[in-house]
Amino acid sequence: MENTLKVQIWSDIMCPFCYIGKRRIEEALSLFEHKDNVDIEWKSYQLDASFVASPNDNMVEHLAHKYGKDTAWAQGMLDNMTQNAKNAGLDFHFEKAILANSFDAHRLLHLAKKHNLANDLEELLFKAYLTEGKNINDKSILKQLGISVGLNADAIDEVLLSDAYGAAVKKDIENANSIGVQGVPFFVFDNKYAVSGAQPATTFLETLQKVWQEGKFDSKVTLLNTTEGDSCGIDGCD
Repeated sequence: MENTLKVQIWSDIMCPFCYIGKRRIEEALSLFEHKDNVDIEWKSYQLDASFVASPNDNMVEHLAHKYGKDTAWAQGMLDNMTQNAKNAGLDFHFEKAILANSFDAHRLLHLAKKHNLANDLEELLFKAYLTEGKNINDKSILKQLGISVGLNADAIDEVLLSDAYGAAVKKDIENANSIGVQGVPFFVFDNKYAVSGAQPATTFLETLQKVWQEGKFDSKVTLLNTTEGDSCGIDGCD
């Protein structure tokens, strides 16, 4: 058995269930006796890489239009997701959410990964979008968030004012497609087992324990036979 159990998480900041999934795996890790030997690696994914927001966009109307439903239906969907988040200890404010393309945020996350700060920045990005109503496609906001987790201001500017890490973001998405990812969050445990969606913490804990007990394994990823977890795909969030 190698000393480190690696968990890769494909996620998009624009996905509410990805934040919920982050909380649930954190809860599982808090109960896992080998938690100090677990390495979390955040991987980029975009639910809509071509998305361009307009100043008048709001979440209710966006969802209603996307699904061909009325605004009452869309509001009910958001209310249910908000309650789901509360159960995970999170406070969502969709009425303040600013729809945005997450590509630059993902590029900045790759800089943070280089300095072992990706988990910290991922947390702040989720909070900025889903709780605080900040535009995570605004370079000044991204710079503030990057500095707050300890990234160098000049290094942040170099990334945001160029196309740095753009290829890395696209490679993560290509890797996700190659192993059959159709929605996020998507968790891969030591390149053997995968869990799709924001599963209950107990599912993550059981998977961590199973992987740890089995030791080293083949590189083929196998999707565990769990119930389908809450996730977001290119057609929306379920």
